[in-house]
Amino acid sequence: MPRAKNADTGKTAADKATADKNATNTPIAENEQVQELYNILKDNNSPGLGDFLSIVKQIGAMEAHLQHATNELAAMRTQLNEMEASNHPIRNTLQKAVIAMQAQVLEMRDKLSELKEQFIEGCKNAVQSFKEKGIAALDNVARFFKIKPALESLRDGCDKGIAYDNRNIARFENISTEYHEAGRHLKNIGRAIIGKEPIQEAKPMGKLAKALIAPIKADRKCLTAIKGCAEKAIGSLARLEERAEKPSISADLKKFNEKVAQAQKEVAAPEKPAPTHAAR
Repeated sequence: MPRAKNADTGKTAADKATADKNATNTPIAENEQVQELYNILKDNNSPGLGDFLSIVKQIGAMEAHLQHATNELAAMRTQLNEMEASNHPIRNTLQKAVIAMQAQVLEMRDKLSELKEQFIEGCKNAVQSFKEKGIAALDNVARFFKIKPALESLRDGCDKGIAYDNRNIARFENISTEYHEAGRHLKNIGRAIIGKEPIQEAKPMGKLAKALIAPIKADRKCLTAIKGCAEKAIGSLARLEERAEKPSISADLKKFNEKVAQAQKEVAAPEKPAPTHAAR
């Protein structure tokens, strides 16, 4: 059975899906549609170029931070595998943290992929509008980027992830403290039997516990950075929208040219002769 064709491009639906996936997998700054719109804005000295570049930069930074979070997740998996043969009290808690962190990273990846897809589509539509109507079509370039809900969703998802990491860090610290406190009590029983003074303070957090907490702290740092990027992108989008509400340079120039043309017509128009009175 022949595959369904896309009426606009002539490509199959499967081809389009593959192209969309490749587009979102490519770093945002290297995307063809993004680069084309950038060149148009730059060549026409668009006042919105700076904020457009800021959004691209923040999305690119979020991609990098998410990759770092993925690496930290891999490090936690490695540590968990190394603990398989042991019966360390932190192991079960770490396993739950790894599962939750994996779900969190996958969710963030989906949200970022959706954001990129929407942004690229906005660039594509803006370029098409420019080709049809000229640079005046980009006076309100913000109207092409319907990405605010996606940015807010990313920001809110980071808040949830940060809160979860904070709880896990506190949980690991408590377990480590209890573990060493129990060890102190056992040692003191033995010391009491042989008549030695009891140990007053438990050992500080061990190297293993610190090593286990480190990836969670790194993940929290990544999420905090992604949240910051999302907030900066929201700010840049807001400035683009505010700029669109002001009279555009091209609109002012158009009005000025119209006034000049009207004045030239009035000067060029022949004066009507003054009416004469009939001879008495």
